[in-house]
Order: sequence, then structure tokens, then C-alpha cells
Amino acid sequence: MFRRKSTKPPLHETDTLVGPETVLEGVLKSKAAVRIEGHFSGNIECEGDVTIGETGIVRSSVAARNVTVAGRLEGDVTARGKLVVTFKGRLFGDVSCETLVVEEGGVFRGNSRMPAADPAMSADETKDAGRHPASSSP
Repeated sequence: MFRRKSTKPPLHETDTLVGPETVLEGVLKSKAAVRIEGHFSGNIECEGDVTIGETGIVRSSVAARNVTVAGRLEGDVTARGKLVVTFKGRLFGDVSCETLVVEEGGVFRGNSRMPAADPAMSADETKDAGRHPASSSP
């Protein structure tokens, strides 16, 4: 009956916006979504989503729930969910994510690691999965 209203912003709403005429350096930590349209150098840790807009230039490691790159990102990315490089996006760095999408025209240069979807899968099964093409049988 008398519930407290949550003071935490929803993870899908943009809480922090770095505008196109802004230059920032340092560590950016956020519990909600972040959108960067300007320049940022440093480290980004976000519980919500991070979007690098078309005018955004980021030289940083990024850890977030979902990451969308429509501008330029130079640095490693850890996304707990989806990483999307749009048709105008440029990503130079190593990534770890559950889902990786690179749209036609987008650029991704680096290594990708996708954690096993099935936590019950053993290390031997993971190694074997990479040795056999999907159309062949072990």
C-alpha cells in the first residue's frame, strides 16, 4: 500500500549525454544509459546501455549492458548483452558480448569473444565446437 518509489533511473533511458561540442577525459560511471555525441577519452562503466552517436569519437574501454557504435570507438568493449556496429560505425578493439551485429558498411577490427550460452558446456565441448564446421559431424 505504501511502497517507496524507486529513485533509480530506468536502464533504458538516457541519463548522461555528452554533446557534440563537448570534450571529456576520465572515468565515466553511470547506473543508467549514456549517449556520447562528442569526444571522450578514458574509461566507461555503465549498468545501462552505451550509445556512441554518429558524431561521437571515443578512445576508451567500455563496459555496459548493451553497446551501439554509430560513430568511432577505439578501445575494448565488454557488453553483457548485445553489441551493434551500425552502417556508419567504426570499432577498433577487442570485444566480449553475447550477441555481435555488424551492419553492412560498419567496420569492426579486432577480436571477438562470445561467452558460451550454455553454462553446462564443458571446456572440451567448447574446444571441439571450434574444430568442426557446422556442416560436418565429429
